[in-house]
Amino acid sequence: MTEVVGIRFKRTGPIYNFDPSNIELEVGDNVVVDTTRGLAIGKVITTSQEIAPGDVTEPLKPVVRKAQPEDLEQAQIMSDRGKAALAKCNESVERFHLPMKLLAAEYSLDGSHLTVFFKAEKRVDFRALLREISASEKTRVELRQVGARDAAKLVGGVGMCGRSLCCSSHLCKFEPISMKMARDQDLPLNPANISGVCGRLLCCLSYENQQYRAMKQRMPAQGRTVTTQMGKARVIKGNTIKETVLVRLENESIVELPLSEVELISSNSSQ
Repeated sequence: MTEVVGIRFKRTGPIYNFDPSNIELEVGDNVVVDTTRGLAIGKVITTSQEIAPGDVTEPLKPVVRKAQPEDLEQAQIMSDRGKAALAKCNESVERFHLPMKLLAAEYSLDGSHLTVFFKAEKRVDFRALLREISASEKTRVELRQVGARDAAKLVGGVGMCGRSLCCSSHLCKFEPISMKMARDQDLPLNPANISGVCGRLLCCLSYENQQYRAMKQRMPAQGRTVTTQMGKARVIKGNTIKETVLVRLENESIVELPLSEVELISSNSSQ
């Protein structure tokens, strides 16, 4: 068995396994770890646990030490340095007329690596830009293209609900979202009404999807014949949230009834 500790670098980022290096750690501790991009500060999410060697996808990087006040100060210095680098990179992008939008620039704790995140509609030849940034910053530079959802997660913002974007406030990974979820919830299928600031379908469509599907299974389908206290009727539509059914009676009256007062007539029965 291999002993690991779970570390997260961003509030809603993934959890990575590291070698605890025999350091006593507690959940919430800030630690300095060695990564493929140099030293970084992360937060302990899960304390030491043992996993099967086969579950370790690559050689574990070590926890170097618990973060000290000077490490946190250095992290702030690197954060400010990254913002300055992003401004300079934007100037270079404009000068080279590159079809890309820079989102963020992050330095490793030791300044040995700079990662610049950007989004673009298609592949971009940024070799000239990379050479200029590397020469200007005098460090190893990586330009990383991200998708629309990851771009929104990086930048943050406010959704149509008036709250901070789910992806930047609490979602640690993106779940598949489909138009069928919108149909199951009787939402308008106009993309403008069910898309987030990223231009993709709203992540929140998945939150209550299972409940909607379960409730809809209890609702009689449109056009089916049902019995009510007022006689036979034909279903016009159902209201999943209210758990009511709009029906047309034999006398052509239209009434809305609670689902509990409507009984479906079997298709094998005479209607």
